[in-house]
Amino acid sequence: MKVLVAVKRVVDYNVKVRVKADNSGVDLANVKMSMNPFCEIAVEEAVRLKEKGVASEIVVVTVGPATAQEQLRTALALGADRAVLVESAEELTSLAVAKLLKAVVDKEQPQLVILGKQAIDSDNNQTGQMLAALTGYAQGTFASKVELAGDKVNVTREIDGGLQTVALNLPAIVTTDLRLNEPRYASLPNIMKAKKKPLETVTPDALGVSTASTNKTLKVEAPAARSAGIKVKSVAELVEKLKNEAKVI
Repeated sequence: MKVLVAVKRVVDYNVKVRVKADNSGVDLANVKMSMNPFCEIAVEEAVRLKEKGVASEIVVVTVGPATAQEQLRTALALGADRAVLVESAEELTSLAVAKLLKAVVDKEQPQLVILGKQAIDSDNNQTGQMLAALTGYAQGTFASKVELAGDKVNVTREIDGGLQTVALNLPAIVTTDLRLNEPRYASLPNIMKAKKKPLETVTPDALGVSTASTNKTLKVEAPAARSAGIKVKSVAELVEKLKNEAKVI
């Protein structure tokens, strides 16, 4: 079974994000970039499926600038077999990314597509669902457990009321939640081997996909600074401040 995993290049979660002086966007100059944490979970799940003998090939794909090859090499070092970079320097919407991924899915014909449920930069949580709509594949989102059973995949989903398990006919799309697994670290030998694994670069034009967007970013601002909190010595003082200063009771 072929598994396709989509990953995204984002600002490392340990980095304090800064806004450009002209408020046109986030300052990425000399900023450490990494694979989106949810995408790391998706790669790990695909590798575990291969280790179980369920998956025969893992193809990892990303949409982004040429520098996104770094994240693809990381995925290859973690256990993916080959990579595809859809190279684009544009700021793409979730729908544009979903359309590009559909073109890759049509070309690769995987039986299972795994994505992180959302990226920590835009936080949209849209691409997986949009890809499912475009391909017509069954979808299991927010997965905390994935089990292959014949021509079906059973996905345990995290929902507001607890857990829900759905059985999806293959081919299917799964988006990963935090509790699905704990990603491994790439070993030095595997990092060296990843440099020799195949990495194909294509363009949106070559895939026949238009990435024109109807959205325009007008302004980007950092969150307003929060005032410092205070400590109170008693419940009576707390009630007094809530009533007379905060005026919430």
